[in-house]
Amino acid sequence: MSDDLTAPATARPPGAALTRSERLDDLPFTSKHRRLLAGSGIGWALDALDVGLLSFVIAQLAVVWSDQAGQLAWVASAGFAGMAIGAAVGGSLADRLGRKTVFALTLLLYGLATGLSALSWSVGVLLVLRFVVGLGLGSELPVASTLVSEFSPRRIRGRVVVLLEAFWAVGSIGAALVGYLVIPTSDDGWRWALLIGAAPALYAVFVRLRMPESVRFLESKGRHAEAERTVRGFEEAAGVPAPAQPATEPPAAVSRPTRASWSQLFGAGMARRTVAIWVVWFMTNFSYYGAFVWLPTLLVAAGFPLVRSFEYVLIITLAQLPGYAVSAWLIERWGRRGTLASFLLGSAVAAGFFGFGAVSGSVAQILISGMLLSFFNLGAWGALYAVTPELYPTALRGTGAGWAAGVGRIASIVAPLSVPPVLALGGPPTLFVLFGAVFVVGALAATQLPELRGTRLAE
Repeated sequence: MSDDLTAPATARPPGAALTRSERLDDLPFTSKHRRLLAGSGIGWALDALDVGLLSFVIAQLAVVWSDQAGQLAWVASAGFAGMAIGAAVGGSLADRLGRKTVFALTLLLYGLATGLSALSWSVGVLLVLRFVVGLGLGSELPVASTLVSEFSPRRIRGRVVVLLEAFWAVGSIGAALVGYLVIPTSDDGWRWALLIGAAPALYAVFVRLRMPESVRFLESKGRHAEAERTVRGFEEAAGVPAPAQPATEPPAAVSRPTRASWSQLFGAGMARRTVAIWVVWFMTNFSYYGAFVWLPTLLVAAGFPLVRSFEYVLIITLAQLPGYAVSAWLIERWGRRGTLASFLLGSAVAAGFFGFGAVSGSVAQILISGMLLSFFNLGAWGALYAVTPELYPTALRGTGAGWAAGVGRIASIVAPLSVPPVLALGGPPTLFVLFGAVFVVGALAATQLPELRGTRLAE
């Protein structure tokens, strides 16, 4: 398998019929694409709601369960441990059972576990339930981005996946609103917040019934009639007539059922891109979760009241939306690699600025630097989710995206546990300079990725 996956996926004689994947690639963006994006995006937003709520829950529990406050860092890390396992396992299952099926099951799992978390009576119980939540959440994100990437028109594929990731901002803003309006109302406000986070359990039913399965996955399992019906549905939405010739079937190696293995990620032509994308995922996760999980708690420690701290986090979170918008525009102009590296470098500068602002106590510096960090970091996330599924052929796409996310989640386990000792060592400036340095390493790794703007997904 060559490392150059930029060529058309299938060579065929002039005048031969297009494959189904090529027919999808060449379509305009239709109402069916919008429904797929919205359906996947709502699930994505609910994920962000759950993750975002945790930072507010921890901030209140540090007061309500003050005798167990020292153990709260483990609650966040337990969830991320579940996400690391869930991402790797979920990606592999998506290559075997289907993108849509795994997407729905993971939503159901973490939605129910989030609701049960509201009944926790100790840090230990909450820790176990957050691990289960993480299993579902970690599985869902790479599977959803893979599904959307495989349906998106080639010329705007990166932009569509960044828009999918932009739903994270919607969920994060929702979490900030719940944190600001619900959690401070009583000592049990965190329980009500977690019950709100259980909404994905109901949404999973809608996902399973309404969303299409990946055409590339269906073909890889030999389900060609179903794949043809799905493609025709998208063509009809675009006003494209049925092809005069039957669809060209994919090569036999793609048509027959396959069992993807993580070891194939380091096979011929894959090793360099796998190592590079794993480094980017690790570094981005470390700085994002290290900073944002602890952000409300850090502001309280800086002397701001709980409600005021939650208000500042809400304002900072709003800057995610323009970050995604700019990333979505640039990714089809600058390309994946340039956009990702640039936003990671911007995150590095903003992180250092925020660390010194937290010490000075300047509200203006905290808000401006926090908004810049939110803008650049979430723009980088959008580009990261866009580039990852493109790196691998169909039979490995879910596995590749899942393992990249899983490796990143290892960093999200370590990061929240690293915050207290680093703060004790040098305070917020040291902590956020560390985050900035990690972002720079991620940017350097991003420059080692292939540029796949405008190319067909490899079969």
